[in-house]
Amino acid sequence: MKTPAGTECKYFYGDYYRGRDREECRLLGAAWTGGLCRACPVPAILRANACESMRLRPEVARPLTAGFKRRVRVATYCEKTGRSGFDPHVGCGDCHPVPSVFEVKQ
Repeated sequence: MKTPAGTECKYFYGDYYRGRDREECRLLGAAWTGGLCRACPVPAILRANACESMRLRPEVARPLTAGFKRRVRVATYCEKTGRSGFDPHVGCGDCHPVPSVFEVKQ
């Protein structure tokens, strides 16, 4: 479903049936507000990596450098390999190996 920022995200839910105006983020839960969707990294991560084993752990924080605006930070965890802390756009590296076409030959 499209977020208020206009990007597609599987965790966003909007109920507009018969005049209802209920929106929620099923990843963030009660910490979600509509303004967080503009700078949320989750839709870009979902477009870049479709690994079924990767789990996202979101956190809403106020960094000092962004003018004290609330931002979403995402930590990653792979259920298949048990690794955490990898780049979510790329993946853990074990679930989906890089094809030989992209390997650098010496």
